[in-house]
Amino acid sequence: MTPRCIRIGFFTVLLAGMPLLWAADKAAEPAVKKSDNGICHDKSSPSFANTKKFTAFNSMDECVKSGGKAPAGQAAAAAAPIVKKSDSGICHDSKSPSYERTKKFTEFKTVDECLKSGGKLPK
Repeated sequence: MTPRCIRIGFFTVLLAGMPLLWAADKAAEPAVKKSDNGICHDKSSPSFANTKKFTAFNSMDECVKSGGKAPAGQAAAAAAPIVKKSDSGICHDSKSPSYERTKKFTEFKTVDECLKSGGKLPK
């Protein structure tokens, strides 16, 4: 083989492997990025792709526990499922049909805490 053939063969192999390198880089992208400003961006955040200087985390919960905070307008992940006590005093856990619809509420970690505060179970 001549040196030219070796160079062409080398570049052909190099270029053939580029898509694999790019795909591996994308697959290695973290689930959550904590920016230098301490804001935790998951993949649903509009700033996720723009965040270049960050600390990687597997979940929003891990990021928040490290001292990060959720972006404005996005609720931080709770360590445990929360219980919502509605303005009418009903305690809704995540299994309640009204859980997602309950927007104005006081948050509790357990149903017992909610009930002790004067709340009641849904009918």
